Amino acid sequence: MIGDVPGLAVLEYDAADFAIVRPGQFVLCAVSGERIDLHDLKYWSARWQEAYRGAEEATKAYLSHQGTAGEEGAVTGR
Repeated sequence: MIGDVPGLAVLEYDAADFAIVRPGQFVLCAVSGERIDLHDLKYWSARWQEAYRGAEEATKAYLSHQGTAGEEGAVTGR
């Protein structure tokens, strides 16, 4: 189960920031599955509650969700 990965944080993403629900050192990219250290996390979607490794992954997720969302959703970058 993914929740049992040692060091995996659980976050709640907001438009401008995120809250730590369960402390940890990293999250996983929703597109690539790669580890993202929390201090490196710059891209996420509040709407879909997903983290992204970088701009390329965020764009891929945005385009993918456009086919299922029915309306535009924002991806945040810091």
